[in-house]
Amino acid sequence: MLTRHNYKIKEMLLWTRRETLVFTVIASGVCTLYVLAGFSFLRVPWAPVAAIGTAVAFIVGFQNNAAYGRIWEARKIWGGVINVSRSFAMQAVDMISNAHAAEPASDAELAHIRQTIIYRHIGWLTALRHAMRQPRSWEVLQHNRTNQEWIKELHIPETIFTVEDELFHYLSDTEWHVVTERTNKQSAVLFLQSNHLRELKERGLIWEFAFLEMENSLKDLFDLQGKSERIKNFPYPRQYSTLSHWFVWIFVGLLPLAVIPEFDKVGIQLTESHPHFGHYFVWASIPFCVLISWIFHTMERIGRSGENPFEGSMNDVPISTISRGIEIDLRELLGEEQDMIPKPLPEVYNVQM
Repeated sequence: MLTRHNYKIKEMLLWTRRETLVFTVIASGVCTLYVLAGFSFLRVPWAPVAAIGTAVAFIVGFQNNAAYGRIWEARKIWGGVINVSRSFAMQAVDMISNAHAAEPASDAELAHIRQTIIYRHIGWLTALRHAMRQPRSWEVLQHNRTNQEWIKELHIPETIFTVEDELFHYLSDTEWHVVTERTNKQSAVLFLQSNHLRELKERGLIWEFAFLEMENSLKDLFDLQGKSERIKNFPYPRQYSTLSHWFVWIFVGLLPLAVIPEFDKVGIQLTESHPHFGHYFVWASIPFCVLISWIFHTMERIGRSGENPFEGSMNDVPISTISRGIEIDLRELLGEEQDMIPKPLPEVYNVQM
């Protein structure tokens, strides 16, 4: 049975299998020409290649640190979305009452009002996660075939259902038409929420102090939405990402020209004591080159896939899973039956979406 750790290794090898094949072809081709065709001129000194490798390692490390910083910031933002969502739902359930109402509402009406507000908040989550999944011109996830295969395996909800179809379950017909006509649908939902709270305050169903508290929660949601949109709409500088990508491939191309002659020298020395083994030792340079190339390229690709933490890759913030978890919490707070509440989104290859 494969453990979780072994699954990760297997997934990583599958994710990079095409590039690994390219590395093997490059190293095998150069070694074949060097050994069998006698192209001894296919060599470069090891020192400059090592210097290039050091520079590439620094660039890739910088890229990975920057990418992880963006992912971690996005995760903190959506952690804030979880906390504020629970607080806002608690306020909606506990602060909407007849305590200060001139004309008390029925229990059924109060329950309907609470449900409307909480469902509208789930609609805000739905609109926000769909906005975060919208592709941008600088995002690169879809440009790689293995990434496309990965997305098909994950079944990301935002790539299957439209935001209009999903909002239909959480908004009234009138509100649905208002929101779907807006460009920024998540902001439109919060505006509706604020207007509704004002109406409830005017009816006395929300005490003025409670109204201010709930409006502050809406302000916090606006702040978190704006921070999430900032990460989505401001890319990692493309000059850094592009240079890192091409520098890695330059290093991959030069690596066999430096490694193969070095292995050939060692093989010549081994021939005196182990003639059969030493004669073929130069071919051991192929897996060595492939391994080094794979390490450099995989680290660069991990950083590249983490630059945009809402695309839907294995390293991204699982906003679909987070949103579903919030929906479950809020609908349980309303006292709904378990068979009416959606189930948590399943993990695919131990990855949340």
